[in-house]
Amino acid sequence: MILLSQVLERLVEADTNLLLLINGMHSEFFDSFMSAYSGKLIWIPLYASILYVIFRNFSWKVTLLCVVAVALTITFADQVCSSAIRPVVERLRPSRTPELADLVHIVDGYRGGRYGFPSCHAANTFGLACFLGLLLRKRWLTVYMVVWALLTCYSRAYLGVHYPGDLLVGALVGSAGAVLMYSLFVWISRYKRPRVVQGYACPIAVGLLLTGGMLVAPLFM
Repeated sequence: MILLSQVLERLVEADTNLLLLINGMHSEFFDSFMSAYSGKLIWIPLYASILYVIFRNFSWKVTLLCVVAVALTITFADQVCSSAIRPVVERLRPSRTPELADLVHIVDGYRGGRYGFPSCHAANTFGLACFLGLLLRKRWLTVYMVVWALLTCYSRAYLGVHYPGDLLVGALVGSAGAVLMYSLFVWISRYKRPRVVQGYACPIAVGLLLTGGMLVAPLFM
């Protein structure tokens, strides 16, 4: 037990140090960019482009089942993190931890809720990225979605509202949920991946345009 306690203490210390390293490399430009990137509503065009690809390549029955599977993936990831794990672990966010109050850089007064382990942002984005990768198996789309999810996670640590450990566990929960829901989707729908996936570059283009807009916007503020 003593050895386990020492290991956990060192993990927590490393987690905190990595958080302070990421959060400490801030500037006005990246404050604006990371705050926007971490948002939810700004990514609606990306989600719409993903729906477009699904509608374009599958029959209406498979499309309906696919949309339900994606919704269940997000719901599973969100609820496991927020309703099952957080109330038990009760790990304060860095932005809510008294010992870090003078060390964490806060952007625009945003601190998030009281508890942050695991991260719902990480769970949701990795859940979507993993499900889409399994569904379409297109290399560059999968690469883009994983990078998108990783940068979302980075933005949460940058903003001081999640430890890296929160993000890692959240990503694992989301990925596990995606594998589970994709397996159920294939079993129920008898899904067979199309040989040619039409329009799969659309989410990549939309995502890059949104990111480009977020990078340019701070220059005019």
